[in-house]
Amino acid sequence: MELLRRGLGRGCIVVSLLTFMAACTLWGQADQGAITGTVKDSSGGLVQNAKVSLTSQQTNLQLQTTTDQSGVYTFEPVKIGRYTIQVSAPGFQSLTQTGLELHVAERLGLNLTLQPGNQQQIVTVAADAAPLLQTEDASTGQVFTTQEINDTPLNGRNWVFIAQLSAGVAASNGSRGQGNGDFVSNGTRATQNNFILDGVDNNSNAIDFLNGASYVVRPPPDALQGFKVQTADFSAEFGHSAGAVVNASIKSGSNQYHGDLWEYLRNDALDAVDLFSTFKPKYRENQFGGTFGGKIIKDKLFFFVDTESNLIRQGLAASFYSVPTAQE
Repeated sequence: MELLRRGLGRGCIVVSLLTFMAACTLWGQADQGAITGTVKDSSGGLVQNAKVSLTSQQTNLQLQTTTDQSGVYTFEPVKIGRYTIQVSAPGFQSLTQTGLELHVAERLGLNLTLQPGNQQQIVTVAADAAPLLQTEDASTGQVFTTQEINDTPLNGRNWVFIAQLSAGVAASNGSRGQGNGDFVSNGTRATQNNFILDGVDNNSNAIDFLNGASYVVRPPPDALQGFKVQTADFSAEFGHSAGAVVNASIKSGSNQYHGDLWEYLRNDALDAVDLFSTFKPKYRENQFGGTFGGKIIKDKLFFFVDTESNLIRQGLAASFYSVPTAQE
């Protein structure tokens, strides 16, 4: 397990409040995403002025729009999470699509087909798996979901190391930032990567004088909703540097209370004595924390908080030295 001496006795607390906001297509979506598509009838004709509503399964937040003359609807920006979309138009059966999952910085394309009938008739469809080919966004990269973050063994619980599993990415060479997960992307330097947390610049301008990494704040992996590593052809809104973009988003509260507690322990009582040593040096490490989120006002105001600390108590190991005798 990696030694995190600079984290000795120090915790990191991040609080996130999610409130209702009106969607505006002029806002950036660095830590959010978009859902767009076309509404057609069974013959392939475009359906204009169809009512489209998008509902969050976690907060019941509902956004509404109508299709334009080309039958296109767009919701942007949208907080990442799971959604249900419903479409209705005169002369057609209403259509409800459930189980949509939007990831950070993703532009999800969803084309819908309406069948002739009465609007009171509702057809419900469960969303299929994510498409193998992303046609709405030209960037290359990889999304890491909450489950993938939790299922990946992490040295020191540092989720930045997971970014090294992306295509075109390799571990950083040299001592600076290497032990903190820094990496090189497509031949660029590790200091040319762009770290973003909840849409905010998270890059260190004094790498050698902080925690040795190119980023500043590193939430515990349990607090992340997900993150995306984009290595090429990303949007102009990420015009910070020539390397990769590591875009992370912290979990938000919902109508259901949720959280977790953890502690990871290392103790010299569990260690074996090193070869040629007569005793075991003292080493006791406790890495602990928790997350908690929920509602303040149902369907209106939510909260999420996380904290993590790492305490290390370490003694000196036995050393052997050869010294010259008096005659020598």
